[in-house]
Amino acid sequence: MALENRLKEYRARNNLNQSDLGKLVGASRQTISLIERGDYSPSVVLALKIAKVFGTTVESLFLFEEEKTL
Repeated sequence: MALENRLKEYRARNNLNQSDLGKLVGASRQTISLIERGDYSPSVVLALKIAKVFGTTVESLFLFEEEKTL
């Protein structure tokens, strides 16, 4: 299972760096970086805070893809 995201795209559109976004949502720059790389899945609360900063939905930022079975 993979959680894809468009976080870097949304940050760029809004001229925010990882530190700025982290401060706005109460997370570290490292956490934002890990989320963007797909190495960390945010909690529901953190995902909602991030979506609120960008005025969008969690579904617009994050896409869940299940592994395909043969």
